[in-house]
Amino acid sequence: MPGRCLPGDGCPAGVPGDGCPAGVSRGWMPTEPGRCPGGWMPGRCPGDGCPRSPAGVPGDGCAGPARRRGGEASRPRHGAARGRRGRGGESAGQPVPRAAGPHRTMAGPRGARGRLPPLLLLLLPLLLPPPAAPAAQSCLSRQQLLAAIRQMQQLLKGQETRFSEGLRAVRSRLSTIHASLAKAAPEPPAAACPALQAPADGRKFGSKYLVDHEVHFACNPGFQLLGSSTRICQANGSWTGQEARCAEIRECSSSPCQNGGTCLEGLNHFKCLCPPQWTGTTCQYQAQTAPPTWSVTDDPAFSRQPRCAQVAQTQQCSCDPGFHMSGTASNGICQDLNECEVYRQQGGPRLCAHACVNIPGSFRCSCPAGYILLGDGKSCEDIDECSLSQDNCTSGSTCINTGGGFQCVTPQCPPAAGNVSYVKTSPFQCERNPCPMESRSCHQAPKTISFHYLPLPSGLQTPAPLFRMATAAAPGRPGPDSLRFGIAGGNERGHFVVQRSDRHTGELLLLQSLRGPRTVRVDVDMAEYLDRAFQAKHLSKITLFVSAYEF
Repeated sequence: MPGRCLPGDGCPAGVPGDGCPAGVSRGWMPTEPGRCPGGWMPGRCPGDGCPRSPAGVPGDGCAGPARRRGGEASRPRHGAARGRRGRGGESAGQPVPRAAGPHRTMAGPRGARGRLPPLLLLLLPLLLPPPAAPAAQSCLSRQQLLAAIRQMQQLLKGQETRFSEGLRAVRSRLSTIHASLAKAAPEPPAAACPALQAPADGRKFGSKYLVDHEVHFACNPGFQLLGSSTRICQANGSWTGQEARCAEIRECSSSPCQNGGTCLEGLNHFKCLCPPQWTGTTCQYQAQTAPPTWSVTDDPAFSRQPRCAQVAQTQQCSCDPGFHMSGTASNGICQDLNECEVYRQQGGPRLCAHACVNIPGSFRCSCPAGYILLGDGKSCEDIDECSLSQDNCTSGSTCINTGGGFQCVTPQCPPAAGNVSYVKTSPFQCERNPCPMESRSCHQAPKTISFHYLPLPSGLQTPAPLFRMATAAAPGRPGPDSLRFGIAGGNERGHFVVQRSDRHTGELLLLQSLRGPRTVRVDVDMAEYLDRAFQAKHLSKITLFVSAYEF
């Protein structure tokens, strides 16, 4: 800010009363660092955190001889100060600088002791005219400072207005471009296949018709499936396989009735009408007037003398329960009734879950090895050899109880292939090691592989749910918003189907009954997606131990 200069060094001696300090180093600093003559601006006084100049004197920002000349020429002259104070150059109420110790401070433009904002200090030289000459210069008055501030406020307001208008113009242009692009190239809809209907007398599993989704079919009892049990939606909008149909199962087509019997169709069964002299479910037995085949005559334990009594001059004989009279009343004998054979031939309800053993006058049920007979005397229950420590599994293997026995299993992680490798984290789970960032094949490989072993009875009624897969988000991380389930492998894939039971759960269903004993393997995978982007895949390897028995 322009000051009053003296001959020799260009710095004013400072006369109190004209708004200038008594010394150059007291509250003033040059507009150009290192150069005192020519222009000065208000600075910060010693003691209020001013940095020290290279010459070691805080507050003036001058270096070397320039400061020292100003310091020497600016010794306070109290007489001049008094004479200046008597002049009428300032308006009423104008603050007058006061001496404070060896230095002076300057009152700010707001009429209180302080300092100007840094932004104002930077902009003031831009708004004010340059100093005309080193001589006859004066400091700005209060009104001039206020006017300068108003000019800066108007300047900033104008800049703010132009900046807002520019933002609105850019936003409008972006909206126009977005609208034109949306009209010119609308996003194509996701490829899908035509809807499929469940076959007559059958059912359909799956309601998604997008690419790579599967739909499965099964028939009601008494019908067999013709066509494809599973169809997959292809990228060209068509389904794989053939249309599924359900045809009635005709048991009589194989002519099961023997010896001239007539076959009658029924729901899931047939019946033979046998000619005279023949009997049995397929007319396989010849009717006899002699003791029937189910009567035991060659074992004395199965033959007893009847109990006879004379009633009204007539002899009446009877047998104990479980026996029947054979022969005439005079020479008859009570022979055992083989209940097991009677029920088998007449097609009645099964007396035993497994085997029926005839005993004199009655019968008893038996169970195969690995089972025990329950309290009702008919049903069989599996013995859990694993929980009873009756297995012979070695260390490192795990005992799995099965129907009538047990299996010793040792799940193994798949061997490393390329960048994909796994580590066993529990006896029944493997986890993939971290993938390189650039390896797509590694990221597409299953993140986890789990092993599951399920015992099943033979001839299980279908459809039957066997296994469920679900996902759960880690704490603090968003979970997947979409899941895809599928059968990834196995030796009996046609017997199973995977369907979604709820948003985060898939279910493996058995569609076709399995007869044992046999071991069936099926692999089910679950893929996680977030905003239609693939996240991870999990594989479950399921092994079914199908028993030889239906219990």
